[in-house]
Amino acid sequence: MSTSTEKVTPTSINLHQKSRLLEIGFSDGKTFNLPCEYLRVFSPAAEVRIATTPVHGKAEVNISRIEQKGNYALHLFFDDGHETGIYSWDTLYQLGDNYDQNWAAYLQRLKESNLDRGETGPDHHDGETSINILYFMRLANIAGKDSETVDIPDSVNTVTALLSWLRARGEQWNEEFNDERVQVTVNKNFAEPSTPIEQGDEVAIVPRGRQL
Repeated sequence: MSTSTEKVTPTSINLHQKSRLLEIGFSDGKTFNLPCEYLRVFSPAAEVRIATTPVHGKAEVNISRIEQKGNYALHLFFDDGHETGIYSWDTLYQLGDNYDQNWAAYLQRLKESNLDRGETGPDHHDGETSINILYFMRLANIAGKDSETVDIPDSVNTVTALLSWLRARGEQWNEEFNDERVQVTVNKNFAEPSTPIEQGDEVAIVPRGRQL
């Protein structure tokens, strides 16, 4: 869990519409790349917070416009018409700092509610990226294979997002595929959590302490 963010304020705000990411740097040195889908389904708007059914079908949603509200928040306008979410600096920081836990819980809620994120289907390649994933050691045992080619939604566009996407596959995946337990390379170069994932990339995932 994060510490108090009363004095933490943004130092940079950049919207990457092509990759559907809102990049925010904070005064404590942390930078978060927040998917538009994630921001939409965790909107602080009252109608979202009190809803009994999780917001769903937003895999392709984008932010169309941003307005800063004084020195305390961002007003985000989404291309699905949602425009009542006012995201304070603290809210944005907490969403970034707790991304992994929040996203895993959201995916579980969707599963329990028999809902989906609304990704494009296999015959519709817009919004999808095809990559090759290599698994090593115990990770290959969990995956049941040494490698696979997968189509991931455009919102899965960084190493952090890919690991989060993989963790949704099940309990063992959720336990093993996190930054503290694995090391990742993209096209044979050691990757950071924010390293982009692009079409055709080769992503190798290795238990920490093992070299490729």
